[in-house]
Amino acid sequence: MTLSRSGPRTLWLPALDGMRFVAASIVFLFHFAYQVPFRDTEVGEWYDRLVGRAGPMQVGFFFVLSGFILTMVAKPGEPLRRFYRRRTAKIYPNHVVAWALAAVTMLALGIPIAARSAIPNLFLIHPWFPPMDITFSMDFVSWSMACEVLFYLCFPLLYKLVGRIRPQRLWWWAAGLAAAMWVVPFVAELLPDRPMFYTIPARHVWFIQMFPPVRALDFVLGMVTARIVLEGKWIRLGLYPALGLLFCGYLLASNVPEPWSFVAATGAPIALVVAAAATADMKGLSSPFRSRPVVRLGELSFAFYLVHWQILNFGHVALGAKRQWSTPVAIALGVAAYVVSWCLAWVLHTLVEVPAMRRFGRSRLLPKPEPAAADATLPVPDAGRPVAIPGSLPTPGPDAG
Repeated sequence: MTLSRSGPRTLWLPALDGMRFVAASIVFLFHFAYQVPFRDTEVGEWYDRLVGRAGPMQVGFFFVLSGFILTMVAKPGEPLRRFYRRRTAKIYPNHVVAWALAAVTMLALGIPIAARSAIPNLFLIHPWFPPMDITFSMDFVSWSMACEVLFYLCFPLLYKLVGRIRPQRLWWWAAGLAAAMWVVPFVAELLPDRPMFYTIPARHVWFIQMFPPVRALDFVLGMVTARIVLEGKWIRLGLYPALGLLFCGYLLASNVPEPWSFVAATGAPIALVVAAAATADMKGLSSPFRSRPVVRLGELSFAFYLVHWQILNFGHVALGAKRQWSTPVAIALGVAAYVVSWCLAWVLHTLVEVPAMRRFGRSRLLPKPEPAAADATLPVPDAGRPVAIPGSLPTPGPDAG
């Protein structure tokens, strides 16, 4: 099966947007724990155990989802300049505004800004440098955007290579990528073991969780999973059983040594959940992620992701960097920060993201369909082997090794 050259696939996958909302909210809960807001140490320890592996898992979800969706909606023959322009418009305007907001807030709070970290952060190259004060700089979460930049740059080549995998071998490739995630921490052991980042060496954390080429494993796993769905090789695993497997993966992440908890324990279950949710949408099956409010918040999730850390961290600094509160007050402050983050996300999305995407073109799964079209299926692909146009997004071959 090859990808049709007639245009983007007529797919509408609202559950994937809804899942973005859930993932972004879980990241918020994880970063709230970073603020150590609870004066009651028992409550704080319980909360840490509850969400302690949630943040890394959800970032992995975003990476897998990115590879999955880009592959599902790829337009073979599309000029590369158009693809890159659209991806740039998606990331950089929001990032530059979030970076400027962080800079202004840091200056207002008297937090020093170092050029060695601020400049690489602005250009989204900072996670290529091991020191944590560079990787975790300015807008703390932007390191993941730098990973996405590498994914987008490499996507045309990866799309061609993934497209050459024979359909009957796709599951083997997916299993190999998941296995490679378990190997990465062993490779990290070759790096220096000082300085420390909490309980493990800082460079091990950087290599496993933030180094863009390593995190490309998640992205490519998403691409391979998308081809499994497109080729009709999906195993018919339902969404709820897939979510159950992801929950088991989270329990595993909470009980394995820390280097394997960041990515390895949940990589494969995440891919299964994404594919199961997409398949449910394609078949018109019910899903808890398809309600209109949840999907709408999912559309705001990228902006929310960029601003929520600033609200949490800089807000805490403004109230007192090491201040802690009683449990009810801490919860109230967390809820207030959550609401403010969504409000600011709406502003960023409305005034920056939407105009930028409207100006430079937006890759969409499908214009909002009529209700009867919600279970649209894939169009019939072209019959022979399409020939890629030079300077365009390549078309995968149907039977290459």
